[in-house]
Amino acid sequence: MNVLVVGATGFVGGGIARHLAGNGHRVTGLARSADSARSLAAGVIPLPGDLDGGLAEVVAVAARSDAVVFAAQLAAAHEEHVVAELLAPLAGRTFLFTSGSGVLLQRTAGGWSEDSFAEDDPFTVEPLAARRLAVEEAVRAAADRVRAMVVRPGLVWGPGDHGHVSKVYRSVAVTGAACYVGEGLNTYSNVHVDDVAALVSLALTNGSPGALYHAVAGETPGWWIAQAVAEDLGRPTRGLSPDEAVTVWGEFDALILSASSRIRAPRARGELGWRPEHTDMLTTVGDPRLRIMATA
Repeated sequence: MNVLVVGATGFVGGGIARHLAGNGHRVTGLARSADSARSLAAGVIPLPGDLDGGLAEVVAVAARSDAVVFAAQLAAAHEEHVVAELLAPLAGRTFLFTSGSGVLLQRTAGGWSEDSFAEDDPFTVEPLAARRLAVEEAVRAAADRVRAMVVRPGLVWGPGDHGHVSKVYRSVAVTGAACYVGEGLNTYSNVHVDDVAALVSLALTNGSPGALYHAVAGETPGWWIAQAVAEDLGRPTRGLSPDEAVTVWGEFDALILSASSRIRAPRARGELGWRPEHTDMLTTVGDPRLRIMATA
């Protein structure tokens, strides 16, 4: 399959491009600069350009591809426009949009939530992600003419990530302790980047037009992460109020680290036979890269 990956120089998109190229697909990755092109995974063909002034050229390449995977991180209005432009010439071909479980995030201030959502369960959208949900819905609605699908991962982790574990290490540098918010019972479902890539590959091959597939392999409450980091570094743990969390991580990261976002993936597992191989995000604890964050 001839696949264009938009976002191939990013963490998630790069993992997807690497996986697809390693499994025999002809993969082209959008790269804004020569430095970005050099960061592409082995076997990925660079497409020089960007989604701003060069969108028309990217759309032209998309129109010649068998499939387009969108894994870029854009501002909401720009994302809506770019996705619409990419979908336009793809009649009869495949478009896969990677979203995130932040659309159903619950602001629990470190408290636990019993709510867990399968692919098409109803939920109240997080207001900051309302436009992202609108893009998901637009992609799925295009299935009458495009083989369009959405993959919605939880928190994506793996080598080089900047997720919850790395942010807890960073809190040690700021406060001297491994921090969590409130009771630390909030839980954000997570999945390894390689397992996301494997699900995308299965969806490209066997997915249903208009489908939504969740990607989740485990859940780790905030207090567990803080405790594991504290034990690794020989430091204490510390619970923060939501206001204190903002001073440590900034407003957006403090929101994410205090929230619950719990998902299940019955459609991905049942329809596509997806079986994640990496289930414990805490296996990253002790990584030298992360330990450095605690001292910077």
